[in-house]
Amino acid sequence: MKICFPTEDLNAMDSRVYEHFGSAPGFVIVDTESKGVEEINNSDLHHEHGMCQPLKALGGRSVDAVAVGGIGMGALMKLHALGVKVYRAEMSTVARNVALIQKEELPEFDPGLTCGGHIAGGCAH
Repeated sequence: MKICFPTEDLNAMDSRVYEHFGSAPGFVIVDTESKGVEEINNSDLHHEHGMCQPLKALGGRSVDAVAVGGIGMGALMKLHALGVKVYRAEMSTVARNVALIQKEELPEFDPGLTCGGHIAGGCAH
């Protein structure tokens, strides 16, 4: 399974999972079968709120799942329409979240917890 993690930094499995999908500085994609790790910069970083284009952000790469701390409803629905599972990540490392997914202990993202906008620099969940 190829899992994408929006991250604060690009430090392979030690990267810290970022709070929001669309505004993440980068992404780490982990292939759980081959154990491969790919790091990419966010190609859609400067979009308007609500206009996130997940495939553009990932530079057109195909993934089976995304694990993120926060995501807007539009991006969540776009990913679901592509058949991509979205997990609610712990705010820790990519390695920790991969382990949780493999143990089936990371929940899928509940649409009721999506980001409803940004107020004073924070997310209005």
